[in-house]
Amino acid sequence: MHTEDTEELLLPRSREANERLHALIPGGAHTYAKGDDQYPENLAPVISHGHGAHVWDVDGNRYIEYGSGLRSVSLGHAHPRVTEAVRRELDRGGNFVRPSILEAEAAERFLATVPTAEMVKFAKNGSDATTAAVRLARAATGRSRVALCADHPFFSTDDWFIGTTPMSAGIPDAVNDLTVAFPYGDLAATEELLSRYQDDVACLILEPATHTEPPPGYLEGLRALADRHGCVLVFDEMITGFRWSEAGAQGLYGVVPDLSTFGKALGNGFAVSALAGRRELMERGGLRHSGDRVFLLSTTHGAETHSLAAAMAVQTTYAEEGVTARLHALGERLAAGVREAAAGMGVGEHVVVRGRASNLVYATLDERGQPSQPYRTLFLRRLLAGGVLAPSFVVSSALDDADIDHTVEVVAQACAVYRKALDAGDPTPWLGGRPVKPVFRRQA
Repeated sequence: MHTEDTEELLLPRSREANERLHALIPGGAHTYAKGDDQYPENLAPVISHGHGAHVWDVDGNRYIEYGSGLRSVSLGHAHPRVTEAVRRELDRGGNFVRPSILEAEAAERFLATVPTAEMVKFAKNGSDATTAAVRLARAATGRSRVALCADHPFFSTDDWFIGTTPMSAGIPDAVNDLTVAFPYGDLAATEELLSRYQDDVACLILEPATHTEPPPGYLEGLRALADRHGCVLVFDEMITGFRWSEAGAQGLYGVVPDLSTFGKALGNGFAVSALAGRRELMERGGLRHSGDRVFLLSTTHGAETHSLAAAMAVQTTYAEEGVTARLHALGERLAAGVREAAAGMGVGEHVVVRGRASNLVYATLDERGQPSQPYRTLFLRRLLAGGVLAPSFVVSSALDDADIDHTVEVVAQACAVYRKALDAGDPTPWLGGRPVKPVFRRQA
């Protein structure tokens, strides 16, 4: 089905489908990271269906898939325990005029899984949860400024974050001025920022870990800084939740935030996110306190029964089947294989695997060792030709050793071409069209 020559990988039905998507949907996708600009020209497969660690495009090609659903499908597509849990609810109704008993059961399950939290409220997407955390922090502290980690790529679609990106069109400067940034791993810089905006920073919000482990004492130091300066510490655990441990990074590292947000892996592709945290804070969005009410989260579809059932099934599967450990083992096997393949082709310093084993990304570096979109394009083309769909190397537990071995073989072929381009000092002949583009850019 796939040939060694990338020029023979033709996707006529996907190209037609992409045209239909762009005619009807701004950007041609419902998440910018899924846009066809993120893939080589005319090589952006449109998916027909998926099962386990594999997906099929509308042209009939099968791919081993990484980064499934932007890291959300960590158990693999159509996982039987999850789909069965969802199926049980479909004939029982999905949304009622009063809470379903499933809401209590799902909350109990979540808080048993993440015991560092005392209350939880569910929503449909991560942005709603992080923005609710920011609003709650502002209400609790009476302060306006949000301090976010500058080294983390995404927190929300809402103005308080998007105003800090190159895609800030439509967001007033007055809103942008209320968000400030601190560098990851640098406690001194964070303390300087908190001192500069003394008594004006409502919260520190960050991913507790990303492509690098937190420096020793860093998260503990942030906890102490937040306490000393009277601001709320928020962990965005959209990615780290479940992939670092079932209880998230906070469970792994033993540092308890005031608020934390979960999503992605929580539903294995079904739409569910969560805001969790200390009772004293969370109850401000409830009915059992004497202060001003906070409009915390109030979503029509936030407690759809089938999504909550999916979340409970995911948590059960992780706990009973040791999924986090499996993700780490698969990622370690993949990382070792990719590094060996890259080194063997003489590009070990240019195709670089980074991150925790359960959350691997890769960098494509040019002759000067700088990140390169053209070289990323070359690499993606070769992966696609070999039947590997990999905007990252983030694994799902549905992968098996044969999938990993095939991926490493395809990476080796890609690295051979990469070496040719480096030797030529120009990857252009191997791009097949315009290079891929970063998501956050000012002009389309």
